Parts: sequence; structure tokens; C-alpha cells
Amino acid sequence: MDINYTELVQLAQLSRARAYAPYSKFKVGAYLIDTNDECFYGCNIENASYSATICAERTAFMQAVAVGARKFKAIAIVGGLGDEITDFCYPCGVCLQFMSEFCDENFEIVLYNGKEIKVHTLGELMPFRFNKENLK
Repeated sequence: MDINYTELVQLAQLSRARAYAPYSKFKVGAYLIDTNDECFYGCNIENASYSATICAERTAFMQAVAVGARKFKAIAIVGGLGDEITDFCYPCGVCLQFMSEFCDENFEIVLYNGKEIKVHTLGELMPFRFNKENLK
């Protein structure tokens, strides 16, 4: 299946609407596709104890892994303050590290700023990552 980036971004926006962000007001949605074309939603979920907060990207991956998915093609990520999407919402370092556990350097990270779509690979955003190969 070819990846329809516009559709991915639209689905990530639907997920963003479910975000729980009462403290920062920064809502993020993610939409993840595995290599079997199964799809998983994620949104950020904040906590009064900030360290217990989880990002949208990891929420999507955890949902996927919990049902047995292990290989992935792409993730769309959208985010911004309140109801607006005005800039590209790049994944944080923890999310990039989490992705590197299950994805190779060609995994696509699709971003949307409300006007245009950018596509990066995991290899571009995290060229020197620590992964299972380092443990051999």
C-alpha cells in the first residue's frame, strides 16, 4: 500500500482531538501504520505529576505493540496549542528513541503545520541512535 500522507495527517488530527492536556494546553495526535497496514491512534495524556505524562507517539506505539504489531511504516504527528496547528510538531528525543526500538532508518515521520506536509525518516531525525545492535 502506498502511504497517503494527507489521509494520515487527517487521522492524526482526529486523534489530537482526544488529547488530555489540561496543563500545557499543547495537544498532540499521532496515527501509526504497521507493515500489515493496521492502524493505531495516539494522543498525549498529561498528568499533574509531569513526569507521568506520555506523548502521542508513544501512546500509538504502545497500543500497537500491546496487540502484537512489531514492524512499522509511518507515523503522522500533528500538534499545537489549543485548537490550532501552526507549526510542525517534531517528536521528542524519548519518542525517537522509542521508535528506534521497532523501526529502521527508513521509517517515515509525517508532519503537518496546518498548511503543508513534511516527511522525514527516522534516520534523518536520529542518525546515531542506541538500539538492540549496541547490545550484541
